[in-house]
Amino acid sequence: MKDLKSEISSTTYPGRGIIIGKSADGKNAVIGYFIMGRSENSRNRVFVAEGDDLKTQAFDPSKLVDPSLIIYAPVRAIGKTTVVTNGDQTDTIRDFILDGKTFEDALRTRTFEPDSPNFTPRISGIVECHDNDFSYKLSILKSNCGRENSVLRFFYEYAQPIDGEGHFIHTYKCDGNPIPSFSGEPELVSIDGDIDKFTSDVWESLNADNKVSLFTRFINLETGAIESRIVNKNK
Repeated sequence: MKDLKSEISSTTYPGRGIIIGKSADGKNAVIGYFIMGRSENSRNRVFVAEGDDLKTQAFDPSKLVDPSLIIYAPVRAIGKTTVVTNGDQTDTIRDFILDGKTFEDALRTRTFEPDSPNFTPRISGIVECHDNDFSYKLSILKSNCGRENSVLRFFYEYAQPIDGEGHFIHTYKCDGNPIPSFSGEPELVSIDGDIDKFTSDVWESLNADNKVSLFTRFINLETGAIESRIVNKNK
């Protein structure tokens, strides 16, 4: 198991990242999602709550160039289910679930982002609360060694989360040009403290120049109560 702070700070540009796990006291499902940016357009964003959902919006609308890959709803709450992704596949997953289909069914209709030459992976997570506990899944859709016409789809299921442990997946392995995609399985990481410590640990570990926004959520497994935090670099 890796230290979450060390793992996040090990590269200047992990891109967008999802962390899902269980709090150390065993009482909460834990979700974290962050975005980073190198271009002015990517950095010109903030997270905004919309009920129990989350959306991105332009910090300065006059500087917004292309909203297609940067303006979306990263988080959707559907009853006891929470979906978190790095793109508009959030809504694809939500729509499939409402239609009685699955997380995997939804993502098999999607591919990586059309942003050649990076072909940014689409990363997604789902948390399903039940009987004072929960399970979660993660997925990554990425190009096959940078090939535009070949997609690889990976799904990871965590049926019995362990206190104080979680998994971290991000879009990029490190900075570069083109930027190399994440490789391997989601990383096993430690989950420490309450929501404020968790939020602080993640935010302070992100590269100061490239970080843009962070969202965190604790879901109480006994009561279903939701506690969330948003941190935006743009204020």
